[in-house]
Amino acid sequence: MTTKTVLVTGTSSGIGLATAVALAEAGWHVIATMRDTGKAGALLAAAGERANLEVRALDVTDPASVTACLDGLDRLDAVVNNAGAGHVGTLELDSIEEVRGVMEVNFFGVLTVSKAALPLLRASGGRLLTVTSVGGVVGQPFNEAYCAAKFAVEGYLESLAPVAAQQGVTVSVIEPAAVASEFVANVGGIGPELQQDERYGKPFQSYLAHVQGAFAAAQPVREAAEVIVATLTAEQPPFRVQTSERAKAVAALKLADTDGSAVQAVTSAWIA
Repeated sequence: MTTKTVLVTGTSSGIGLATAVALAEAGWHVIATMRDTGKAGALLAAAGERANLEVRALDVTDPASVTACLDGLDRLDAVVNNAGAGHVGTLELDSIEEVRGVMEVNFFGVLTVSKAALPLLRASGGRLLTVTSVGGVVGQPFNEAYCAAKFAVEGYLESLAPVAAQQGVTVSVIEPAAVASEFVANVGGIGPELQQDERYGKPFQSYLAHVQGAFAAAQPVREAAEVIVATLTAEQPPFRVQTSERAKAVAALKLADTDGSAVQAVTSAWIA
């Protein structure tokens, strides 16, 4: 059997790193990408001497970088869109440029990589997986820009899925809840300014307390990665896959909430 090749974005840490290593362990040829390959040390240490994992530079916001990364590939069986960036803020304090930046990484970056990869995926009858978030299902206070980007990803890919299926490409989104990774520590935005703001400071501090509680019981990153591997290898993977029981509960709340009142009650309590 021909070894299958998968491209994973955002592999310098967190879910991307764990997914790249897990896929290499499962026998895939892994193209592990990151914007700055100088940060590949943790990935290479975790992968050990595995010859079936290679590191390539890829900036998902730069079409030329995406083209260069895919250049020379004659086969690609799967893509895992994982690269992304968090952001905390709120409309009155965020600049529109900041919001556009969040969309550029989390939404347009996914589209840029997916568009470039689709001809290869069509040729192999491959799979396109994108790591979104429960924040792509339930809007979260002080995460307006981030959730908007994740909502956009889910809407775009849900619309694309039946079209891609006719071309032989399976599309799925992976929805984690809190995962024990470096993601929260790397979140951008205006957190310090928010905490001191006379209008938003108190509710933001309540939100931070909620987040700290959620991450105290966060899912191990390897466990989330194993869900991604299982989805890639499933005979007929579903479109929407949650990585934990917590994530399933959040998705179920939203999908059963036809008027939005249940979700608003829950998220309002986070900032009370």
